[in-house]
This record gives sequence, C-alpha cells and structure tokens, in this order.
Amino acid sequence: MSVVIVGGNERMIAQYKTICKDFGYKPKVFAKMTTDFKRKIGTPDLIVLFTNTVSHKLVHSAVQEASKRNSDIIRCHSSSSCALKKALEMHCNGNCEGCPSAACGKFN
Repeated sequence: MSVVIVGGNERMIAQYKTICKDFGYKPKVFAKMTTDFKRKIGTPDLIVLFTNTVSHKLVHSAVQEASKRNSDIIRCHSSSSCALKKALEMHCNGNCEGCPSAACGKFN
C-alpha cells in the first residue's frame, strides 16, 4: 500500500517515511509544492494532508488528484508524528487480514 503525505515539516520527512514503513506503507512526501506534483503523486491508496503547513493551492491539487485516482484522503491540522500515526491507524483500522504487514502487532 502506498501513502502520499502533503505538507508537514521539512525536517521531519525522514521520520514520516519511517513511520509509514512501520505501518507497511510505501511513502512519498511533498513538504512543498513541486512543479509536476500531479504527475509525481502516482496512484496512492491514501493521501494525508497536513493542512496547517501547506498552501491552499497544494491542498486543492491534492484533493483533485485524490478524487481522480479514487484515493482515500485524511486531513490533519497538526503535522506531528503522532498525528501521522493516528491517521495511518485510522486508515488501517485494525484490519490485519490481508495486510502485507500483519505482523506489525499494532492491533493484535
């Protein structure tokens, strides 16, 4: 499963990626707007928007791409590691059946 994180703190990109990998997600992080964001986003299973640290234009682009690609979207005001963990837990929702990282032990 893949996740795209939009916004957040540039200094926490490595932590965001580590947290996502712990949950069994393949992460892409966009802390700033890139010129070809719509092409780079790919087809993620989940998009996490950190709304406090991102421009309205980037939020709008991410929401449009999520609807085109049929991706789930979670909006978080805070861009902390705890907020990301809660968002991933909410998306995972304890459904370990068929999960590639069922051995994660988060919900067993």
